[in-house]
Formats: sequence, structure tokens, C-alpha cells
Amino acid sequence: MTKILKRVYLGLILLFLYVPIIVLIVQSFNAGKSRAKWEGFSFTWYGQLFNDPSIMNALWITVSIAVLAALFSAVLGTLAAIGIHAMRRRPQAVMLTLNNIPMTMPDIVTGISLMLLFIFTKVERGYVTMLLAHITFDVPYVILSVMPKLQQMNKNTYEAALDLGATPVYALFHVILPEVMPGVITGAMLAFTLSLDDFTISYFTTSPLVQNLSTLIYSQARRGIKPTMNALSALMFLVLLALLLVVNRRTDSEKA
Repeated sequence: MTKILKRVYLGLILLFLYVPIIVLIVQSFNAGKSRAKWEGFSFTWYGQLFNDPSIMNALWITVSIAVLAALFSAVLGTLAAIGIHAMRRRPQAVMLTLNNIPMTMPDIVTGISLMLLFIFTKVERGYVTMLLAHITFDVPYVILSVMPKLQQMNKNTYEAALDLGATPVYALFHVILPEVMPGVITGAMLAFTLSLDDFTISYFTTSPLVQNLSTLIYSQARRGIKPTMNALSALMFLVLLALLLVVNRRTDSEKA
């Protein structure tokens, strides 16, 4: 009886979470504008979606920032993880705690603090500030992904490479990086996923002239939801779902 109740409870939670998304995806193929009446199957709103210049511009900004943020955060996060791993136990624990704070802190706190920083330094908010903000909140996740691979690595391998005549830079690229590369790739994919659907931090660190998809959807939703937003949301959900499945699969394979 307990197992049945647990399954029913889990099923209700899943229904509560995913039924609205399923309805949204179904409505994206509705030929009519009404969300209360089905008027036939159609790809009309998907066609209008890709012909809308504002949405295509927001899509370009979203994808380009996500890719750049993933690349920069992967490099910075990997170097930071290597540096933290080389520390003694107490400084390493302090640095890992500091690294975990941004991940547990609400996004609105990070967004407002970065906005105040840009205002204080008189940096005009736009594409660059949004990119810097995304890199800032992506780096801790990369560090968290790379650290386990460094801890699994044999510490004597790097020292043996140096004893055999390798320079520190050569040993970094040919000894350490091959060992931690699965963690780097997982961290970069996670950073790309987080950047792709971020709203709060993007909202506070950009200007109305530079919008990604999340801020564009928010601004248009205040004037009423258009059917093209259903199509856009459906595509975003499917892309993010695919990326998360890939990340989880890589994580499971690394644990195995």
C-alpha cells in the first residue's frame, strides 16, 4: 500500500509539472489564436516565429552569449579548479565554500549586485555586460564539475611528467587536461544550458535594446501572449531537455 501511495504521489507531482508544458506544446500547433478552442493542426506559428526579426535577433543573442559564456567559463573554471586542487586542505576548503556560495544564492541577488557593479564602474549595460554576467555565474558550476576529476587523478602523474623533462605548460596540456576533459565538457554543457534559459541575471545586466529570448518573452508577455510565444517556448523546452539529457548521461557514464 505504501508503494502504491508513493507512486501515486510521484505521478501527481509529474502531472502537475509537465501537463502545462504538454498543453503549451500542443497549443503551438493550433491553427487558431484561441487557447480555449482547437481549430486544426498547423505549423503557422512556427513559420511566423522564424520570420519575426525581433525573435531571430534575440535568438542570435541568446545562442551566441550561451556559447561564449560556456567557452570562457570552461577555460576559467578549469584553471581555477586546478589552482584550488593544488592548495592545502584548509585553503582549499575555504575556496570551495566560496565557490558554492554563488550557486546557493538567489539569482536576483547576483543580478542586482552585478547591475550595481556596472553602474558604479559606469559601464554601459548591453551585450558585453550580459556576457560577463553569464560567465560569472557559470564558472562555479564548471569548477564543481572539474574538481571530482582532479581528485580522481593520480597526483604522481604530473610530478612524473616534470621529472621526465616536461615543462609545466606541456604537462598541463598533455597530462592534466586529458584526465579532466570529461569534467570540462560536462561543465561547459551545463554552463551553456544555464546561460541559454537565464532570465533574472540577464534582466538586470542588459539594456532594453539588447534582449535575449527570456527577457524578450517577459516583455511581450506583459502585452499579452502571442501564439508564436507558444512555438518559441516549445522549441526552447525541447532543446534544453535534450541538453540536460546529454549532461546527465555524461555524468552517469563518468560515475560508472
